[in-house]
Amino acid sequence: MGKTYERIDGRLRTFIEAQPLFFTATAPLSEDGTVNLSPKGLSGSFAVLDELTVAYLDFAGSNAETIAHLRENGRITLMWCAFQGPPNIVRVHGRGEPVFRDDPRFKALLTHFTAVDPTSHGLRAIIVVTAELVRDTCGYAVPFMSYDEDRDLHARRFAREDDTSLSEYFTKKEHIATSLDGLPGLPLPLPPSTV
Repeated sequence: MGKTYERIDGRLRTFIEAQPLFFTATAPLSEDGTVNLSPKGLSGSFAVLDELTVAYLDFAGSNAETIAHLRENGRITLMWCAFQGPPNIVRVHGRGEPVFRDDPRFKALLTHFTAVDPTSHGLRAIIVVTAELVRDTCGYAVPFMSYDEDRDLHARRFAREDDTSLSEYFTKKEHIATSLDGLPGLPLPLPPSTV
């Protein structure tokens, strides 16, 4: 019932870009390491860059497991589910990289995200994923759910932070600079924002 695609285009791209929610999965190389699965949302924070490359904004939070795993081994899977309309699940398996605020590529990448104000969310990196395997499956067991709107809590919480206070916030959190498994996470202090 599943189908493999050579690229992210046409119907597949339209489906991915229309979803208000997606999930990321990463893991360390250690066989007893912690597998991480994270929901991602916020309208405008995801972009298809080309037929094999996608990216999303990585905002302030209480840990940095995805960043730590990508820095160690680059493996990542992204998943979208149809909660409305015809059933469908799309997965992009690939290699990911966190592009930090002091990276020369950061500013150009940010131009793909014009529908969201990253300054109010404590933007710390842009995650860029190169697809190695793109598949969809039926999604028959995924329930119908409705999307009402984005929550405003994240922006309300982090809009009051500047670069200095955001770095202080990250430094106080146990699993930002170092992952649950002791891997290097977000480099601190946070480089100044270029936006």
